[in-house]
Formats: sequence, C-alpha cells, structure tokens
Amino acid sequence: MTETPPPRRARAEIDLGALRANVRTLRARVAPHVRIMAVVKADAYGHGAVRCARAALEAGADWLGTATPQEALALRAAGITDVPVMCWLWTPGDPWDQGIEAGLDMAVSGLWALEEVVAAARRTGGTARIQLKADTGLGRNGCQPADWPELVGAAREAEAEGLVRITGLWSHLACADEPHHPSIAGQLDVFREMLDHAEKAGVRPEVRHIANSPATLTLPEAHFDLVRTGIAVYGISPSPELGTSADFGLRPVMSLKASVALVKRVPAGHGVSYGHHYVTGTGTTLGLVPVGYADGVPRNASGRGPVLVDGRRRTVAGRIAMDQFVVDLDGDTPAPGAEAVLFGPGDGGEPTAEDWAVAADTIAYEIVTRIGARVPRVYLGG
Repeated sequence: MTETPPPRRARAEIDLGALRANVRTLRARVAPHVRIMAVVKADAYGHGAVRCARAALEAGADWLGTATPQEALALRAAGITDVPVMCWLWTPGDPWDQGIEAGLDMAVSGLWALEEVVAAARRTGGTARIQLKADTGLGRNGCQPADWPELVGAAREAEAEGLVRITGLWSHLACADEPHHPSIAGQLDVFREMLDHAEKAGVRPEVRHIANSPATLTLPEAHFDLVRTGIAVYGISPSPELGTSADFGLRPVMSLKASVALVKRVPAGHGVSYGHHYVTGTGTTLGLVPVGYADGVPRNASGRGPVLVDGRRRTVAGRIAMDQFVVDLDGDTPAPGAEAVLFGPGDGGEPTAEDWAVAADTIAYEIVTRIGARVPRVYLGG
C-alpha cells in the first residue's frame, strides 16, 4: 500500500504522542479520585476532535467535553460511545432528543432549557442526563444564585418522574489564569454554597466541577470531582503569567509548516505586499510562504510574525495576505520547497504558538484554533 505523501503547500502536524503525555501529566496533577475531562470543542482546538479524543482516552481521560451538541453527536457518530460526553452550549430548538438517545450529558442553565429537555424526554421515552450550571460570577451562561432554588426544585421534580437524571453540578471560573485574583476565592465560596443547597434538596451528582486548565494546574482546592482540561491537553500554557508549557511539563501538540513557494532577489527600495508597509533597505532575497489569513494566519501579525526558514528566524515582511506572505531572507537563497515553520514546540529553534500570540496581540488558544480546514492535519504517533 502506498502512503499518501505529506502535503507540500502547508500542513499542521499533530503529535498524538505529545497529547497522550500531556494527559498523563495532567492526571498526575490531581488526586486519584478526581476524574479528567479532555475538552475537544472547536475540533479539539483545531487539532482534530476524533483523533485527539481517542488519544486522550487512551492516555487515561475519563470524560470528553464539547461546546455544542453537534460536536458531541459527531463523537458518538464516530464510534466513541462508551465514555461520558458533556456538551454545554445549548440554544432553544437544539437536538435534545438526539442528545438523550446518544446518552450525552447536557448542560442546563435555566428553566427554558429544563423545559425543553423534559419535553424531549417525554417524546423519546428516555431519561435525560443533565448537569445544572451555576453562574458563580463569570456572568456568561449558568443560573444566578437567586434563581438556583427554583431551577434545582424543578429539576428534582423532573428527576422524581424519571425524566431526567441530574448527573452533575458545575460552574466556570472567570480569572483562574490570573494568579491570586480575588474573584477566584469568591467564586469558589459561591459554588460551595450552591452545591450545598442542591445537595440538601436531594441532588446526588456523579460529578461536581469548576476547574478549567489553569485551575487544574494551580488550584487544587478547585478540583472537586472532575477537572475540565482544554488547552493544556494540547500542550499550551493557559497563561504565560502562570508558567510556560515546559514549566508545567506539557509539550505543544501542533506544528504549522509550509513549503517556500518562491525565492527571488530584489533591489533596495522594493515594496513588499499590499500597501508597501515594508520596503527593502538593501538588495536582498524574498521568500514566499503560501499560507495566509484564509488558513488562519492572523493578519494583525503582519510585520511581526516569526517564521523559521532555512534554520534561521525570519519575520513576516509587510502584510499577510489571504493566501500568502513574504519573509525577507537577508540574501539567503534556500531552494523553493524549503520548509518554513510558523510554530511548533520551540525546541528546534522554531517559534511557538505563544510567540505568534504575542505578535498578533491575542492568546495562543486563538492561534491554534483558527488554523483552517484548508490546512491538512497530519497525525504523528498513532
């Protein structure tokens, strides 16, 4: 059997061995009774949901998490049927019936959602697995403390009828990536109070959880029964202020590479790319890298984005276009087809996703997640 050669224009290499090692590292960070959820929303932060989900489970993850029901149902359709899958971003009219039939854990943040899931349970004849979300201070999804007794009471009534099973009580931290932020302790206090109310009302959840990646790494008091590990699974630090990936024993999973499409010599004073925001100071060589913002390379890193070409760090020269950008090679003449590494683990001299985040004034989460479908994923390590 002839193997398909790796794509020449561009590719995102996904190191599944690194992902498994990251999950094992995260497992070692929590107590033995605490379960690990590998979050694979947004196509596993751009890495490929199904392949990453399977690798995470092989390494010891207990749960999978997604944002939308469609993402969760896609995991089930791919044959991942024997582990709990939670999805938390539901809107009116979403496929509650399918969620029940697929055995998903479905987040409920208000009475409208409880009413829809109960109606779906009556239609399907099944029992819906639901997790009640508390807004402990983030101010996004979740039930406010003042409304919590009503939601818990209604959910308990539905549970008594056999229409739902309350499998979880959960919340989300606003500032876990900011060390010593006063909101962290405040949210944990509110969460404990809301847990206490629900448990006094008779709720017996399988899991209680509030910890995301930064809380998993730095806040053991927030671990409860389960931690939701997202960006850390993919080897990226959730906050440079907390520490680098290496500080936490994590290794970045994605490397973004392209082939130099053209190398040419130009004179001094030559404008480069749209708007001529870069003009050559001397006679030099330019290299054309055939990826752009249509592939997820952030345009606002124009003139700043770092690239490793021919063993040397270069910088994007001028504006990043839809399909391509240019680097000034300072007279070097690598052959067309030479490898350009936009980011990777960093141990070979290449930039990291965090370097691109700094260049684009964003976070590394966005750098990896935005790499588009036009860039094939090439999986390494099984």
